Amino acid sequence: MAFRIITADERLSAAENKTSLAIFGPPGVGKTTLLKSLPADETVCLDLEAGMKSVQDWRGASIPVRSFTDFRDLAVLIGGPDPAQHPQSWYGTERHAWLQAQHRDSGIEAFLAARRIIFVDSITDLTRQAMAYARQQPEAFSDRTGKPDVRGAYGLLGREVIQALKHLQHARGKTVIFVGVLEKVTDDFGAVTWQPQMEGSKAGRELPGIVDQVVSMQLFARDAEGGWVLDETATDRRLVCKSGNPWGLPAKDRSGRLDLTEPPDLGALLARIDGRASHQPAFAS
Repeated sequence: MAFRIITADERLSAAENKTSLAIFGPPGVGKTTLLKSLPADETVCLDLEAGMKSVQDWRGASIPVRSFTDFRDLAVLIGGPDPAQHPQSWYGTERHAWLQAQHRDSGIEAFLAARRIIFVDSITDLTRQAMAYARQQPEAFSDRTGKPDVRGAYGLLGREVIQALKHLQHARGKTVIFVGVLEKVTDDFGAVTWQPQMEGSKAGRELPGIVDQVVSMQLFARDAEGGWVLDETATDRRLVCKSGNPWGLPAKDRSGRLDLTEPPDLGALLARIDGRASHQPAFAS
């Protein structure tokens, strides 16, 4: 294997300066409409929810995805073969070559190559599709009795989803944005926590360690001093970008360039993360 050295200048180039981002928000907060803040000619939406109604006037393209196997095929076409995998495995060189041959006349590979931003809507539905796939595999049945094995299905679900996400993350020159539902959980003592809504626990636990940035989208109102107060009945949308935030929302900023909250503009947010915009805190937190 030939090793490739990436210099500091190359790391800042368009081919290498990419971001992986997970955005979670409650239903109806407007996660999908964030597409409108991205360049339409450089973005493709992998639509797992059949939920493009809110952005029907967006001029970008989308690809409907009805099954986990379809998503996995798209991940291979986007990211290319994984040299660490067996050539005949799903992410191996032979599978990649077969997919290229299958789709040679469709133009899908050239189309995907021309898009630098992959918007996955949503990772919540991706895990549901992956669970439907996992329940049909041999691992989801007991070797002894032949009956369904729920633990086996969930184990396979976690492994498959994490592998697909990591494969997309390694796609050269691609910024990948995963959108998911944020669920409000109240325990028996009335304590409230916010958790990503996903099938299985493995993907939810490991996703923050895979992506560069984790952002929560929520509704806020201003208090008497001009600060932001989480208010599910308000109309101001904000992106919460820092861990340890006062609202207990999932967040992580590996770039170190974001404020505690940012406006709901993904184009501007990515520019800040990539260092293409000056750090000018315009909003008190």
